[in-house]
Amino acid sequence: MNRILLIGSDGQLGQELQETLKRVELFPVNRQQLDLSEPKKIRELVEEVQPQIIINAAAYTAVDKAETEPDLATSVNGTAPTIMAQVAQEQNAFLIHVSTDYVFDGTKSTPYVELDSTNPLNVYGHSKLMGEQGIQAHTDRYILLRTAWVYGEFGKANFVKTMLRLFGDKEEVKVVADQAGTPTWTGDIAEVIAKLSDRIAENLGDAARLQSLAGIYHYTNSGIASWYDLAVAIYEEAEALGLPMKLQRLVPISTPEYPTLAQRPAYSVLSSQKVSSLLSGYPPQWRQSLRKMLVGYISN
Repeated sequence: MNRILLIGSDGQLGQELQETLKRVELFPVNRQQLDLSEPKKIRELVEEVQPQIIINAAAYTAVDKAETEPDLATSVNGTAPTIMAQVAQEQNAFLIHVSTDYVFDGTKSTPYVELDSTNPLNVYGHSKLMGEQGIQAHTDRYILLRTAWVYGEFGKANFVKTMLRLFGDKEEVKVVADQAGTPTWTGDIAEVIAKLSDRIAENLGDAARLQSLAGIYHYTNSGIASWYDLAVAIYEEAEALGLPMKLQRLVPISTPEYPTLAQRPAYSVLSSQKVSSLLSGYPPQWRQSLRKMLVGYISN
């Protein structure tokens, strides 16, 4: 049975992965057990568990707060994954690391592919890019899985949960309409990570095959939306499910009308073609996955 160390097990993706990774010997580690702001403890943990695969689902994700806490963001998103890569290489383990669309600057008008140049606009993006570069510099046994606009049933807060709360409390909600991306459900990300883990496990004894699997992959749900489009869909799906809401008006606004500490890319759609070819299956459409998430969330 595959021995997998899951770092960040208490996050929204980490909790989803615990639901999904059922056919493995899983060692889930949460923030209390491993504080990534103290990266030296990573080595001790990996040496103790002796995993075949390490999945890093942990990150500093407070995009705006990172502008005022750059050292902490860099420690968690940059230094910690670099140490994971070093130890993975020493222990002959394979590292799957989750990264972000925010390593790009959003100046393209077609979906970003894995070979596109990075140019992050904010501290969060820079810290995540540092983690990517650290991994690539210290191991050849890795998958960097970039995703975007992540939401799910678990965790404290995400855009979908925030909108549901606002729709229940306010008659009018304003949402940015000029940033384009792809809303992506943690349930689908977890399924892809599970499939990648299976593929890695099947080839642990084949160095050449593992090398061919290694590299950067993009994965999101399919389709394109603005934050406003997503908000409209959340309202319509929640209304169809009978959720009581106070909302009367959903107002589209521009990015300058909603100033934030961190600059965000205007366009951060990722192409999932590479991972889709590897796994022989294309991601579900984003609204379809939103509906599945809401059904589960509301029923619980």
